[in-house]
Amino acid sequence: MARHVQITIDCADPARLAAFWAEALGYQVQGPPRGFESWEQALDAMGVPPENRNDASAVVDPDGSGPRLFFQRVPEPKQVKNRVHLDVRAAPGLQGDERMAALEAEAERLVSLGATRLRRHEPAPPLGAGHLVMADPEGNEFCLD
Repeated sequence: MARHVQITIDCADPARLAAFWAEALGYQVQGPPRGFESWEQALDAMGVPPENRNDASAVVDPDGSGPRLFFQRVPEPKQVKNRVHLDVRAAPGLQGDERMAALEAEAERLVSLGATRLRRHEPAPPLGAGHLVMADPEGNEFCLD
């Protein structure tokens, strides 16, 4: 039996991180429940107080093929390196200088959205194609691969 996967990310500002990842992945912030025109309208109807309205957010693949990313507010800040991270496949099928140029271009775009560039790993054939290590606006590491 196939299972659906959701990736959950702890953070301080779910709305901000959801907006970043929606842009980074070509996803969209998940819309409000059926019958509501906006999240504000839905949260009003659910009785969610204003101070809890940014406790969670999610982004979804508009094609429905990628996993949902769910962002939940937690009180503690990120403290150590992620044990699990996302690889954003920004240069599939490319190799060498062409691959690294595509990764650099994507890194520039993501930095303009609030990401931070951390490290560059040069190609090391036969198994290492080269990649860039980045961090999202809250410091969660991810790779441009």
